[in-house]
Amino acid sequence: MNPLARVGFIGLGAMGASMAGHLQAKGLLTAVGNRTPQKAEALAAQLGVTAAIAPSDFTGCDAVVLCVSMDADVMQCCRDLAGVLTPGSLVIDHSTVARETALSAAALLAESGIAFLDAPVSGGVEGARNGKLSVMVGGDADVLIHAQELLSAYALRVTHMGPTGAGQATKAVNQVLVAGIAQAVCEGLAFGEALGLKPESLVPTLAAGAAGNWFLDKRGATMMAGNYKPGFKSALLLKDLRIVQAMAEALGRQYSVVERSLDDYAKLVDAGFGEEDTSALIRLKRGG
Repeated sequence: MNPLARVGFIGLGAMGASMAGHLQAKGLLTAVGNRTPQKAEALAAQLGVTAAIAPSDFTGCDAVVLCVSMDADVMQCCRDLAGVLTPGSLVIDHSTVARETALSAAALLAESGIAFLDAPVSGGVEGARNGKLSVMVGGDADVLIHAQELLSAYALRVTHMGPTGAGQATKAVNQVLVAGIAQAVCEGLAFGEALGLKPESLVPTLAAGAAGNWFLDKRGATMMAGNYKPGFKSALLLKDLRIVQAMAEALGRQYSVVERSLDDYAKLVDAGFGEEDTSALIRLKRGG
């Protein structure tokens, strides 16, 4: 496999732009692309790299990193890259998609001698900004070893979970926990509010004990103040939970946290709150 000295990045959203910036700081980034070309051009100018307006702009890259929203986007990117990357190069996908999509992407790229890692991340906007994401990786272990320096640019922890698809399977589990924690924290804080407890005392007291968790620590005070600036959008969690639901149905299983969260986040999206943080769930728990 080629040395990963020239890296492209596709998908410059709230997380992707920060991740690309960390690669540039390591001297690895050579080109950035985005569905909206203007966003790629603006970041490229800021970072001093090439704005990739066409797939051919990634020609010469040793690796291209994806951080896009939908399964169809991942597959289209892989089709485009298969035509321009050389054998021995690598595509790393940080998107959250179905396990079957990861398998299809890997098979498509393998026809052109291109390696693939499905490597969804957890840690949200803060984790991306601070270079402290957790990366759960599916694919060949030797390929992952080759990609460690690249991934360490923005990851605090990189774990090989198994063969292709294992990364996405792990992310599905992660999203069940994310949804369940959001359910508990939002419901608990709404309950405390109804009891007349003061948020400025309630949140830090709970966070210091057995009920403490990342979501409460990072989102407790803001949601109680009605601030739902997104770290992770409600609409994206809904999309992820639909992937989880399909995986569970394939196993002949149903999980109450998933079903309840699907219903709740669908209500939020339908009410026009899909662009808000997942902590906007407290809107429903307050009964409004």
